[in-house]
Amino acid sequence: MARYTDAVCRLCRRENMKLFLKGERCLSDKCAINKRNYAPGQHGQRRAKLSEYGLQLREKQKVKRTYGVLESQFRRYFQRAARSKEVTGSELLMLLERRLDNVVYLMGFADSRAQARQLLHHGHMHVNGRRVTIPSFLIKQGDVIEPRGKSRELDVVRGAVERLNQKQIPAWIHVDAENMRGVVQALPQRHDLTMPFHEQLIVELYSK
Repeated sequence: MARYTDAVCRLCRRENMKLFLKGERCLSDKCAINKRNYAPGQHGQRRAKLSEYGLQLREKQKVKRTYGVLESQFRRYFQRAARSKEVTGSELLMLLERRLDNVVYLMGFADSRAQARQLLHHGHMHVNGRRVTIPSFLIKQGDVIEPRGKSRELDVVRGAVERLNQKQIPAWIHVDAENMRGVVQALPQRHDLTMPFHEQLIVELYSK
């Protein structure tokens, strides 16, 4: 399976904002945005004015990199959103927000979406009492998500839960930190997202 293997801090610097790809490091002084707040590469410190296409492309890349999906998968999400009766841009973000790896991260069982994907691939998470190993699994209202059995004792899981008070849990999710259990109380809505995405630029890009 294709995946990004280069330094992820470069991605935040390229998009000129924190994408929270490194978990706890993103909240510390070691964050690359704090140390070198300019694009990577030889000409990174130049202030180039972006064209209309450039703005649209950067917005697409920002969303893709935040949720950790590659181009072909992102395009399928867009096509599904375009076929729905909802507003295409908002529906695209809601589909990405409903991904299981994203929800595991939002519930505080992992410090980053990449770490959440690894936990899922290794079979450490249960959804409604059943093991699910697919990061792109779309959650539904009422789903109960929790680490399975001995996975609750993993250092990465326990450490993430201990840092739960540093995170802002979305209103559509309820987390019982003591019992390591999260419940999807409702499906996410556009106003629940805190990242500054401009999805209309993505719609314009794919509409060309």
